[in-house]
Amino acid sequence: MVFSFLKENKQYKKLFLAGMINGMGDRFSQVAVLAMLLQITGSGFAVGITMALRLLPFLIFAPIGGRLADRFSRKGILVTTDLARILFALSFLLVNSKEDIWIVYVSSFVLAVGEAIYAPTRKASIPRLVQKKHLLKVNSLEQVMVGIVLVGGAFSGGVVSYLFGPNMTFWLNGISFLAAGWLISTITFPEKKENETNQHHEPVRFSALKKIIMMSVPLQIILLCEFLIPMINGIDNVLISVYAVEIYKLGDFGVGLFYGALGIGLITSFSVANRLKKHYLSTGLISLMLEGVLLILLSKTHFPILAFVIFCFTAFVAGIGNACFDTVLMNEISDEHQGSMFGLLATISNTMLGISMFLAGSALEFIEPRLLGFIGGISFIFVSLFLIFTFTIKKSRYPANE
Repeated sequence: MVFSFLKENKQYKKLFLAGMINGMGDRFSQVAVLAMLLQITGSGFAVGITMALRLLPFLIFAPIGGRLADRFSRKGILVTTDLARILFALSFLLVNSKEDIWIVYVSSFVLAVGEAIYAPTRKASIPRLVQKKHLLKVNSLEQVMVGIVLVGGAFSGGVVSYLFGPNMTFWLNGISFLAAGWLISTITFPEKKENETNQHHEPVRFSALKKIIMMSVPLQIILLCEFLIPMINGIDNVLISVYAVEIYKLGDFGVGLFYGALGIGLITSFSVANRLKKHYLSTGLISLMLEGVLLILLSKTHFPILAFVIFCFTAFVAGIGNACFDTVLMNEISDEHQGSMFGLLATISNTMLGISMFLAGSALEFIEPRLLGFIGGISFIFVSLFLIFTFTIKKSRYPANE
């Protein structure tokens, strides 16, 4: 079914493959960079700075990327950001000692800037390449793509770095940007929209986005999701490595194993998300609640194999929820505002995620990992109940379609 759909939608197929190549190259490099930093500095401080630099640019540049996507050629933006990142992806080859660490910081920041511009532009490009009736299927496929990147990128990146050294992963990352940029350059966007220039667009102002949000109850709920859920997701991101290394004593193998489980869950979520016909927002909110229940179970289990299975199911329900939320967004927002809206949401979610990861890491100094995981699961359930209650009340006052 996946292959037949991609075969029928050739332009989206190119965007899908470009995203997969781009993402796997980035994962390859990320694994090697973090390992290299630990080897050169012997400290986790440099790793922490690098991770922070991967999130910070979203606060400033995601809104800019979104506005650019609404005013200029989206294909042009995607190709340019891919090609511009090649040089910085290869700059890690120059790092050989502590004196060269600044290269890692600068290049990590610039690469993250590119991603902050690229991500909302790419997401806003999807509705132009597929029919509206296929949006849920496509957003489900986007979760499959992320899953493939998690399974293949992190694991393969570690293997390549171990067998051939980190320099090989840096070369592969540079090549991946080149390949992705070439693929996107071959995409044919609808002529009537791709020929639009900035003279036909007035700059999208915040007041315009505010008006759109105030007129749509589903958008209001999703905006709350993008603010609240990343505040909890930071706990999960931090605990994956902690569970693998400290709780189950599996070392780096366990980290790769659990990330692989997340990838498997996202890939298999397509089998259910693809079949949904309506009630997307309600389904997404219920998925959040199930995710909380699974995180509570994860905090209680003492068997690594069971933890692996729970990680799979957690990503499975998360993938369904993500596909539903993205579909609601694409249905509710007109094309000329999608870039700005996706840029705004990327800014909110990544900023909240960064804050959450910092707080979760600090909390582990005085809270036992399993207890923190339990708190995260309970928080998911409470947030989902709050959102369901809010949606029910608002929908009864201002009837609207999901």
